[in-house]
Amino acid sequence: TLWSMQFDRPEGGSLALAALRGRPLLINFWATWCPPCIKEMPELDAFAKEQAALGPAGWQVMGLAVDGPTPVREFLARTPVSFPVGLAGFGGTELARSLGNGGGGLPFTVVLDARGEVIHRKLGATDLKEMKDWRRQDASSPRS
Repeated sequence: TLWSMQFDRPEGGSLALAALRGRPLLINFWATWCPPCIKEMPELDAFAKEQAALGPAGWQVMGLAVDGPTPVREFLARTPVSFPVGLAGFGGTELARSLGNGGGGLPFTVVLDARGEVIHRKLGATDLKEMKDWRRQDASSPRS
């Protein structure tokens, strides 16, 4: 299952999805060779910082690089981000497909609610306004 997955991190160590369970989670699939992915990275980072400032009430953000370790490390050295990044490699495309990205394109963003249910999917670049809109929609939606 998704929550049992673990990914190597570019800086070393690993990123276990189980550690992110229980709060809303935005997962962004990206690659260094994908211009729209690169363009949205600062917006994802701004959203991640805003959410981190909210503490346990905020959403979590993570990136999964569908790319090789060396280009990801080089990219993150030039463009650091505050959210955790996992190295999904080209197998990340299959994970993205299992989350609703039928064509396997990038970038792809999926949001899981605190129960692990998909509440938003977006193929193509997102931006700060759109992520904030998703957050507002989630905050105002009734819980069963």
